[in-house]
Amino acid sequence: MNFDLKDKTALVTGGSRGIGFEIARSLLNEGAKVILCSRKQQGLEDAAKALGNPDTLTLLPAHIGKPDQVDALFATIEEKFTHLDILINNVGMNLITPGIADLDPGLWQKIMDTNLSGTFLISRKAALMMRAQGSGKIVSLSSIAGRKATPGMGIYGIAKAGIEMMTKVLAAELALFNVQVNCVAPGMVRTNFSKPFWDNKELLNHVTAAIPMGRIAEINDVVNPVLFLASKGSSYITGQTLVVDGGATAI
Repeated sequence: MNFDLKDKTALVTGGSRGIGFEIARSLLNEGAKVILCSRKQQGLEDAAKALGNPDTLTLLPAHIGKPDQVDALFATIEEKFTHLDILINNVGMNLITPGIADLDPGLWQKIMDTNLSGTFLISRKAALMMRAQGSGKIVSLSSIAGRKATPGMGIYGIAKAGIEMMTKVLAAELALFNVQVNCVAPGMVRTNFSKPFWDNKELLNHVTAAIPMGRIAEINDVVNPVLFLASKGSSYITGQTLVVDGGATAI
């Protein structure tokens, strides 16, 4: 599939592994210049080796939940690239949490800082650049956990629901500047992150029983919709969340 992303400059957060890594790989294969961002330099270097250390890959470590590090990240991007065509908000973390009444506020803050506040801080800086240049694509990764209360994933779901509303607000604010802002909300995806679930046959059968297509998502099931929303093929689509769940939320 050709998404025509040649020479586009794309920033992928949380791109050193999992879905973010595969998004970065696909962007590179489509001819984009990719800025890979993650907290740990070693993780970025390992990812670069796995990607073959292409000349079109730049590694920039940053903790996206910390405003000063986000400011430094974008100062480097502005100096090195002068513009940014695509932002992929992929960073996220999930911890099994108790109910809200029993939750420690520190744990709430940790999950919110990484998922919601980090997406805000990065999107804000990208929006300033894209608004000034008169074009851009912002694509965030959400989850169907943001649409249905799920035991043990409540705080993660609240953060992801916030990302979907942020997508709508940003889309409305940036529409006249030719910047499209969208979101992809997967169900369970076969990654190392979710391996404890899909590697257990009983749990996997329980999960797939609720999916009309009868299987969980493979990584490319998520990557391709992200690339579509980052391409010119989606130029009249903004403020939307594309649910990628094999029909799980349709029933």
